[in-house]
Amino acid sequence: MTKNFLSRAAVFAAGLLLGSVALANEGGNLQQAGTDLGDKASLQRGAALYMNYCGGCHSLKYVRYARIAEDLGLSEEDVQANLNFTGGKIGDHIISPMSAEMGIAAFGKAPPDLSVIARVRGSDWIYTYLKSFYLDESRPVGWNNTLFANASMPNPLWELQGLQQPVFGKKTETGELPVEGFTISQPGTQDAHQFDQTVRDITAFLEYAGEPAALKRESLGVWVILFLVLLAGLAWMLKSEYWRDVH
Repeated sequence: MTKNFLSRAAVFAAGLLLGSVALANEGGNLQQAGTDLGDKASLQRGAALYMNYCGGCHSLKYVRYARIAEDLGLSEEDVQANLNFTGGKIGDHIISPMSAEMGIAAFGKAPPDLSVIARVRGSDWIYTYLKSFYLDESRPVGWNNTLFANASMPNPLWELQGLQQPVFGKKTETGELPVEGFTISQPGTQDAHQFDQTVRDITAFLEYAGEPAALKRESLGVWVILFLVLLAGLAWMLKSEYWRDVH
């Protein structure tokens, strides 16, 4: 039993090590998202952008419309009018109208739920991913992505960003042409600075969706620390009083 346990532990540790190395290699070229969960205006913009550009395909099945209203300082009427495009009730979870069958027919695979994507991938990954789409006629949907090669989805924000063309580097020993940069062949409705903020807002909203309780948890954290400091002071005073009688 001990040998089996040690063997399994060794395999598990090796898996963690390989996974960490893979994530480190993938994250080597990530851009800093710079999100701020304390910025409610950013979260509100991100919610609107997500619902308009992402919500048609991707669900947030662990988040309710009512929770968004409560956490982001919006009225239920605002959420129902501007964020709920499915006709659901305010207490419903955010479910995309696209079925798995529709997603497979359109993209070759069902679009994944994004409730916890920020916890799985990280905010920097989402930010970089949304900025890394480029036109690729060899792909079924006409788009590719430098961070997630051969992604099945098109660029959901191309109208804002514009049409991004790849700039290739020197051919590698394996015959591949690495993408070293981008050029905009057709401008979008936003300039580079505006688009960066748009992607940052969406990323912040997905970070919030991954752990809605984080907003309250972080605000309560300061009071918890102050309480612990006060408790430590009282404990020290009590200890001094007891030891005074002992001596």
